[in-house]
Amino acid sequence: MKKVVLLLSICFFTSVNIITAQTKEKPAAASTPSVAPVSGAEISFEKEIHDYGTIDQGANGVYEFKFKNPGKEPLIITNATGSCGCTVPVWPKEPILPGATSTIKVSYDTKRVGPFNKTVTIVSNAKESPKTITIKGVVNAKPEEETFPAKKAGSGAPLEKN
Repeated sequence: MKKVVLLLSICFFTSVNIITAQTKEKPAAASTPSVAPVSGAEISFEKEIHDYGTIDQGANGVYEFKFKNPGKEPLIITNATGSCGCTVPVWPKEPILPGATSTIKVSYDTKRVGPFNKTVTIVSNAKESPKTITIKGVVNAKPEEETFPAKKAGSGAPLEKN
C-alpha cells in the first residue's frame, strides 16, 4: 500500500511540474537589439583561392596570400587557423594601417600524397570577419628508388667453362 501511495504522489508532482513548465512565460526580448560597433577596418585579398596544380611529394608547399586594408581604421588580425595540422598559416601580428598591404604565408605539408583542398580562417577586426582563404592541388608520390640495380638478361660477366 505504501508503494502505491508513493508511486501516485510521484506521478502527481511530476505532472504538476510538467504542466507549470509549459505555461510559464518567457521574458520579453529587449526592444532594441544590441549591435556590435562596426569597425572601419577591411581586408581585401588579391586572390582567395590558390591552386598549386600538380606538385611532387616533398615540394615547396608555401604560398603567400597578399591583402590590403582599404578601410579607414587599422586592421588587426587576431588569429589565423588552418583546417588541419598540415596547413600552417603565419600572419602579421602588427596592425595593418589603412591603405597598407601585407601577406599571410600558408605552408602545406607536401609529404602527404593525393588531392587536397584546405582552408585558413582569418579572424580580425575587419567588417567581414572571419574571412576564409583556400589552397588546393594534388601531390604526386615520388617514384620509389631502387636500392639495387635490376638484372637484365645478357648483362654481367660471362661464365667460364672448364
